Amino acid sequence: MMFRDKTLWGLNSAVLFMMIGVGMIVAVLPQRVMHLDGDGQSVGYLASAFAFSYILFQIPIGGLADKLGFKPFLIIGYLQCFLTGLIFFFATNSNWIFLARLFQGVGEAPAWALAPALFSIKYPMDKGKVIGIYNAVIHLGLTFGPVLGIAVARVLNEQEIFLVYSGCCLLGALTVGILVEPRQGGKAENSSSLFDLKNLINMFNQRKVRVSLTGIALYGAGYGIFLTTLPVFLLKEKSLNAIEIGIFFTLFYAAISLAQFITGPLSDKFGRSLFMIVGLFITAGAIAITPVLNTPFILLALTVASLGMGVFYLASMSYLNEIVPNDLKGTISGAYYLFWGIGMFFGPPIMSRVSDAFSFQTAFVIYSFLIVLVAVGLMKNNKC
Repeated sequence: MMFRDKTLWGLNSAVLFMMIGVGMIVAVLPQRVMHLDGDGQSVGYLASAFAFSYILFQIPIGGLADKLGFKPFLIIGYLQCFLTGLIFFFATNSNWIFLARLFQGVGEAPAWALAPALFSIKYPMDKGKVIGIYNAVIHLGLTFGPVLGIAVARVLNEQEIFLVYSGCCLLGALTVGILVEPRQGGKAENSSSLFDLKNLINMFNQRKVRVSLTGIALYGAGYGIFLTTLPVFLLKEKSLNAIEIGIFFTLFYAAISLAQFITGPLSDKFGRSLFMIVGLFITAGAIAITPVLNTPFILLALTVASLGMGVFYLASMSYLNEIVPNDLKGTISGAYYLFWGIGMFFGPPIMSRVSDAFSFQTAFVIYSFLIVLVAVGLMKNNKC
């Protein structure tokens, strides 16, 4: 019966369309900025512009969705990304590109956070399974998007690819509008305001929530490190070539996707805490030994670390949605991606500074130690 549900198909299809589009423009955006500016000095701000708005609006969108319902915000998010693609296409200078990246960050926030919140309400007994499928679909789109982008680039020019991205987002909005059933997180009539600050404070006062969110920030840092700092380490310190770096990225996305499928149903059966703790220990151990390995064992260790990250990712999201009431599902999902975004934003530069001051090995060991501390904290909270 689950796989006949229109909402399940609608949300997964919509996010697949969007993430394929995102994957297609990843390589094109820096080229577009360089073309408009004549140099690449401002390219680094592409990630910062997206991350700033993505982080800033997570909890407000989640809180409002709890009061007003998830579907309207999902549709608005997809439509905002549709307009973002048009701005990318018509931009006459890089300032418009960076403004569009701010819009894109706000637009993607509901797609990442609100769908898992909706699933946790709709499928309370199978939330791990359905959220795992959804997150795997996200990474599937990000994996195949760049490949499709290369194929499309043979037919369309650099600028026209943004129209394809825009079309993917519009298709996602239409899919949500047609297939997703309206569903509200809580009861708006029981609250005198649209954003309940008291409930938010009470939620953060729970120790198990704070420890979990700390782990999520470290996971976000790891995600960012895998996309930025680690490739530099592999190129400089381990002398990997371009093909091997491509294999590394493919294994990274594939491992996280695989972990979603496996962890979801198992965590429904055996509990979330176990998989959160195991995922953190696997990640810490694999990352700690990475600096002393060489090809192909270093790729194997990083793939194992990616699996551990994926296990923690899915289990922690399901766990947080499990320990809060229905009228805070959107808020906790927003908090999840707020902390994930903070980690992703600050983690890589901190890792780079520690590596420059000491060594990559020292930086990896410190990061692994912090992960172990969170795992121990989770064990104490859950009396494992």
